[in-house]
Amino acid sequence: MSDLIKYHPRKTWAPLLDFHRDIDNLFDSFFAPFAHGSLKDTAWSPAVDVYEDDDKFTLSAELPGMTEKDIRIDIENNTLTIQGERKQEKEVKKGRYHKVERTYGAFCRSFQLPSNVKADKIKARYKDGLLEVTLPKVEESKPKRIEVKVDK
Repeated sequence: MSDLIKYHPRKTWAPLLDFHRDIDNLFDSFFAPFAHGSLKDTAWSPAVDVYEDDDKFTLSAELPGMTEKDIRIDIENNTLTIQGERKQEKEVKKGRYHKVERTYGAFCRSFQLPSNVKADKIKARYKDGLLEVTLPKVEESKPKRIEVKVDK
């Protein structure tokens, strides 16, 4: 009589699933630059958060390793466009890279502005690798509380 061995599907298939994931990642990373038609356009794209409060929208973009001279912000046809280029700090001539995970090159991000934004009052500031764009709302769009009165 043989002993029963508990079946662990995760442990049994784990090496095959890991291999499948690695192959998927390999193909994804190889073909990703061609997904939008241009290697330059998809080199990297900064992470952006957009949040809203009562009187403004705020857009925060992570742009580490850049200066304010590397960043350009334009507004045209109710669209806010942030573009720039992150340059590699130095070129290694004698040594060799063993791994390069940071990406460099040009980027362009565009955002459709809501109709309640005062485009002429938009401000931007850059500090410690974080770009913050403040988009004030027009007065009429701010929430207003209306007091309910009781007739006696």
